Amino acid sequence: MSKKDDRMERLINILRLRGYVSIKELSRLLNVSEMTVRRDLRILEANKIAENIDGTTVYNPAHLGIGSQTSYNLSSEADKQNRQKDRIGKYAAGMVAPNDIIVIDTGSTTERLASYLPTGQDITVLCYNVNILMEIRRIPGIKIIFSGGYYHPNTQMFSSEEGIQFIKGIRAQKVFVSAAGIHTQLGVTCANGYEVPTKKAILGSSIQKILVADSSKFGKVRSAYFCNLDEIDDVVTDDGLSEEWRKTLTDMGIRLHIVAVDESYEIV
Repeated sequence: MSKKDDRMERLINILRLRGYVSIKELSRLLNVSEMTVRRDLRILEANKIAENIDGTTVYNPAHLGIGSQTSYNLSSEADKQNRQKDRIGKYAAGMVAPNDIIVIDTGSTTERLASYLPTGQDITVLCYNVNILMEIRRIPGIKIIFSGGYYHPNTQMFSSEEGIQFIKGIRAQKVFVSAAGIHTQLGVTCANGYEVPTKKAILGSSIQKILVADSSKFGKVRSAYFCNLDEIDDVVTDDGLSEEWRKTLTDMGIRLHIVAVDESYEIV
């Protein structure tokens, strides 16, 4: 491991343990200049591992960064692993119309969607996830509704009975929902049971139900079921989806949006 890779690993470990650290303190802990720290932090920020908030670096525990077994060429590795999700998110954001009220579910793909929302179109967003909130707060013209509750560090999601009741009182044109597993017989599933009541609430509060998921999720089953596949109106996924799955979805009357890695789009 190179000197820089070792420093990056130490930097991430400090942030993971402390949660947030000033640039000045990171400089002291790593025994490097503040300029070097800022340069390293730009790499982490580009890969959503950390964020600079008023001079303090805040760690993102739900990041999709690179495991410690690899070298820290984070930009190229993140691009390699997450390109499909980025393209899906960008396409899904294009489905949002001016004056829409939308709901954005927790998830790594929905986070990409949030980052691509258009500016100045009087869009209202309901969310309950720190990552989503951090993305949309930067976008001019976005009105934010946040339902709170108990914090779940592994997903950065907030949930509570009060939050669910709050969501049930909201009405939206579109919901963008994520999934960890999609199966024809066993339905649409997620990894955590605490997500289920919130997902059911957002589906019940929205007119158009849009599932955003990369092709690796199809055919998989996770432990927590939240809806049947035929409850979904649209699916946005990448061009790795098999022909069998494409036929299955279109035969069910689901609008299928295939996003290619080269950013060309196909609606089936």
